[in-house]
Amino acid sequence: MTEIHVLDNLASVDAAQWDALIADGNPFVCYAFLRGMEEHGCLRHDYGWQAHHLAIYHDGKLVAAAPAYLKGNSHGEFVFDFSWANAFERAGGDYYPKLLGAAPYSPVPGPRLLATNDTDKRKLVAGLVAETERLGLSSAHVNFLLEADLPAFDERWLQRFDWQFHWHNRGYRHFEAFLTGLTGKKRKNIRQERRQASDSGLQIAMEAGSTISDSDWRALHALYETTFDMKGNHAAMTLPFFRHLGRSLGDRVQVATARMDGRIVAMALFMVGNSTLYGRYWGSVVEVPGLHFELCYYLGIEFCIANQLQTFEPGAQGEHKMARGFLPTRTHSRHYLVNESFDLAVRNALVHEAHSREAYYEELMEHSPYAPTRPRP
Repeated sequence: MTEIHVLDNLASVDAAQWDALIADGNPFVCYAFLRGMEEHGCLRHDYGWQAHHLAIYHDGKLVAAAPAYLKGNSHGEFVFDFSWANAFERAGGDYYPKLLGAAPYSPVPGPRLLATNDTDKRKLVAGLVAETERLGLSSAHVNFLLEADLPAFDERWLQRFDWQFHWHNRGYRHFEAFLTGLTGKKRKNIRQERRQASDSGLQIAMEAGSTISDSDWRALHALYETTFDMKGNHAAMTLPFFRHLGRSLGDRVQVATARMDGRIVAMALFMVGNSTLYGRYWGSVVEVPGLHFELCYYLGIEFCIANQLQTFEPGAQGEHKMARGFLPTRTHSRHYLVNESFDLAVRNALVHEAHSREAYYEELMEHSPYAPTRPRP
């Protein structure tokens, strides 16, 4: 017998069955990451997050799932629909709450329909629509989808895309091999930035999550909070969640650290999938030229080369990443708007947005960091 359940947390779910549905080892939808957020205060009603996961069981076994949330705002999503919300509410509607399929606070492409076959993926999409209509919501959204999941969405779902900057491994044997493919100016600038960091006197290294002490996790979290404080934003990830990552994911968490007399004064935190490195959080209490690029980008590239990872996704936004070897890569989202008039208006706007973003890509590629005589990753 097949049953679909709606879950307000993952406590009742078997972790092994959940993780068996994730084909690419993406850490941002694994059980430990999502359940850890629920347990350690990262997802709260006053932050606008309420778990509303879909789970399909067959004869008592979990066969498909979709991490989903009722959202009271659009913060922490990175696919921006604030203008849609404003327009809908000016017309007298209630845009929030809405239903969101996503990895919270993580603008990382990955599986959102956790299933081993297309039939179950389509059932999950139908379940999202059914929940949206059952609860009388304005809309459902699924962000940062893998291309393999896109066919599960029919034409009733609006298509949207954007660009992130990713690095691709072309079988490089070492960092210098990567540099040889760049233009001379970009190669010179990267060497200069790396030299500035190495000449700083700081002890710089990549450290595995399983080796980090409790006191160092406290220091890492304080640096993470510093970054958000400087930007006037709220740091949603808690210290207990950081510690949980180290305990539960071990070496799938990597931290680039800069130490002064043994004390961590700057860091960049990464997560590791089967073939991809993901850059997540940065923080520093020192001003050192080149240090941000060394910790956030260059150590990550070296890690990918050493561990034969194919892709490095350093996070959302940031055209400056192109000068460090990262190229624009398309990201996908899908949106179901219940009101047909609203759907039509947004659908038309997305046509213009798509043209603008395609033109943006062409403009970016005119400034590719790779030498034209070399194959581009």
